[in-house]
Amino acid sequence: MGIFIKNDSQVALMRTASQICKRTHELLASYIKPGQTTDELNKIAEEYIRGQGATPTFLGYRGFPKAICTSVNEQVIHGIPGMMRLKSGDIVSIDIGVCYKRFHGDAARTHAVGDVTPEHRRLIDATRESFFEGIRYARHGHHLHEVSAAIGDYVASQGFFVVQEWCGHGIGRQLHEDPQIPHYRQENRGPRLAKGMTLAIEPMVNLGGHELSMLDDTWTVVTQDGKYSAHYEDTILITTGEPDILTL
Repeated sequence: MGIFIKNDSQVALMRTASQICKRTHELLASYIKPGQTTDELNKIAEEYIRGQGATPTFLGYRGFPKAICTSVNEQVIHGIPGMMRLKSGDIVSIDIGVCYKRFHGDAARTHAVGDVTPEHRRLIDATRESFFEGIRYARHGHHLHEVSAAIGDYVASQGFFVVQEWCGHGIGRQLHEDPQIPHYRQENRGPRLAKGMTLAIEPMVNLGGHELSMLDDTWTVVTQDGKYSAHYEDTILITTGEPDILTL
């Protein structure tokens, strides 16, 4: 798939999908507490998305069995909602994709459950802040490597480790479009960003090393050292000025 420059009508559809995604995150935030199961969160999300006239992108995508991803503690991405009950001290990363009239929005947030350690709170905050450090360079005429480098350099400055095996992506008519977006410094400059590009930038940051493993479910990615991981993602539109964050 090539890089796809969106026109105003297409951006409007993506904005609608992205706003439904944002509101779903806000709704789930009110339910995240000790004792809640991740499958209950999944059901709440799917019901809300469908009630907005949209569909959950992840459900059935390449065989994924649920409407959202719920990754707890050492789970980095693609955690499958189930009967796991959240407990105080956990952190849970929720990734949501929404399709509205064939256009997509995608966003992820990591939440603290009950009382978490200062170290885990700092991990969540640094992951979110790394996204905003990166998008300072996400504007017409800049190169993609500037975004990647800013994210990776910030994460390293905080003493954490950015995930290297998984990356962000272009988004639009498809959930995953070109370009792939690493979240660490690159040797090549990558494509030049242009007005109308829509990107899903999503740093995944580990408390320990960046090495990962896959669970037997063939979906859930975890840290090899068992230390916690956080995830933050928004869908953005490149403009001639500040990037337009469609999922905020």
